[in-house]
Amino acid sequence: MAEAAASILGFPPPLRNSVSPPVRPDAGLDAAAPSLEMAAEGDFLLRYRAVSNKLKKRFLRKPNVAEASEQFDSVGFHLIMEDMLHGPGAMARCEQTLFNAPGEALSLTEAARLFMEAERETQQLRSPGFEEHLQAAINCYSFAVKVYIEMNQPVMAASLCLELGNALKCSEAAVYFQRAAELQIQVPMECLLSLGCAATCKILTRDFDAALSLFTEMQFLIQERALQVPGTSTPVGSFSGCVWRGVRSARYGGGRFSHCQVNFLQESVFLLLQSVVMACQEKDIDSLKSLQMELWPLLSPEQNQLLHLLVLERVSASGQGV
Repeated sequence: MAEAAASILGFPPPLRNSVSPPVRPDAGLDAAAPSLEMAAEGDFLLRYRAVSNKLKKRFLRKPNVAEASEQFDSVGFHLIMEDMLHGPGAMARCEQTLFNAPGEALSLTEAARLFMEAERETQQLRSPGFEEHLQAAINCYSFAVKVYIEMNQPVMAASLCLELGNALKCSEAAVYFQRAAELQIQVPMECLLSLGCAATCKILTRDFDAALSLFTEMQFLIQERALQVPGTSTPVGSFSGCVWRGVRSARYGGGRFSHCQVNFLQESVFLLLQSVVMACQEKDIDSLKSLQMELWPLLSPEQNQLLHLLVLERVSASGQGV
């Protein structure tokens, strides 16, 4: 009846079952979840590319560097708040885009320190890994050093080399200490300290030939610059140098070790070192041990370690000593 009346009056017939079924509130979330996740992962790259595009030169339009810098800072800060280690590295890339070398070097340094801290935590937890954080830290330090060198700031570059060397094992640190010494050539005292650190690493790894070469280089630098201990006429590092000459003579035999070469040394210490050389040449183990006891309070820990290794080698040539 209703359909007939509607057709007579000219109205469209009523629709049957026109009520739509209820829709679940979370029906669209399941489909949107993957897209939201992908958007979150690519958010950083999208924002970075968007800001980078603003810096491109356009016809009759100057890029707004200040606005881009603020947006880059926002991107980097977001990554840091999300505890992402590559946050400062991303900031360094942003600073590079802005041609801001000081900001780039600072961000690279911060990224290197974060990666190094992550490597320490991994080692403390004894978690398996391939030292990827360590390699990332070394790369960041190296790039920061390169940026400082391009900025003609060798002192800052040398400080980063020293920081990296102090964080690494002796077998890996020596090369960075030597690099720091090369950058500090205009600051002789600091250069000597860096060379001394490199020599210490060589001693601890038992690369005594390389350590001797480094001490010889230090001696040449002291003679060239006429460096002396303040308030005295004693050359800097003279005591360590004469100890090394004594050990070299004891190890290789036939070396010259006369008092005229070390006239700044106390007579008693000179005689003891000369006796060590003679005892090694004569292979008198008992006398060598006795001399070691007498020299022990007169030498530094590093020098005592070297003398101890020399004694071990003379007692038993097993490769465990010098």
